[in-house]
Amino acid sequence: MPNRRTVFFISDRTGITAEMLGNSLLTQFEDFQFRRVTVPFVDSPEKVEEAIRQVNDTASTEARRPIVFSSVVDEAASATIRERAHALTLDLFQIFIAPLEAELRAKSSHAAGRSHGLADSHEYFVRMEAINFAQTHDDGATTRDLAKAQVILVGVSRCGKTPTTLYLALQFGVRAANFPLTPDDFDSRRLPGSVEPHRGRLFGLTIQPERLREIREERRPGSRYATLENCRTEVREAEAMMTREGIPMIDTTSKSIEEIATQILHRARLERHVY
Repeated sequence: MPNRRTVFFISDRTGITAEMLGNSLLTQFEDFQFRRVTVPFVDSPEKVEEAIRQVNDTASTEARRPIVFSSVVDEAASATIRERAHALTLDLFQIFIAPLEAELRAKSSHAAGRSHGLADSHEYFVRMEAINFAQTHDDGATTRDLAKAQVILVGVSRCGKTPTTLYLALQFGVRAANFPLTPDDFDSRRLPGSVEPHRGRLFGLTIQPERLREIREERRPGSRYATLENCRTEVREAEAMMTREGIPMIDTTSKSIEEIATQILHRARLERHVY
């Protein structure tokens, strides 16, 4: 296929940095299909040779050169990949390191693992604590220590609360909990008693009923829970409650988890921990 290309993400650590930037760039080429191959922990001459062999074998088999996004920090290893791999090689570190060294008038450490490792153990354990907190306080499973939450997401079942809290924890080290709004809450026309004392940290998620029905139908096919009529009622009542209580709200229907989390961070003025 003329519009199919193989892309390698080569890294001396996890490959997350190369994947994130590389995939962001590839999204700009909608007419192409990319086969993605991640080669992590390329941190020795032997592993450099193996990575180059994989790239060159692909170039030979497919009769067109692959694309390589490299985040290998070591200058010698990086140069070897650029020179010997039969590929378009985009060296994500070397592109930026040299101008930064010139501007700061200092040499970089060229140390691997600074962006996704244990370079800062305190920040790492902050993130682990946030992940454990999100899992423990998922879907109202427990209200213990809820006062420690930096944000509490509320909304109807299956509107995106769980993946958003986990993303906030994993990506930004934010202690996030989530709590469902149910028909019992709508009947009482009051916030659940467990979250009412923390209303200043509440953030609402809503969703279009038609999309909610699709999601629920996959989970419980043919149930009243998944009917469009029930979805419309729950969404309408939840939105009315959040409006009445002054809870900020985001419609998740057409937004990615990344977009939802970033909007929450911005609007709730939460501190980002960068990893």
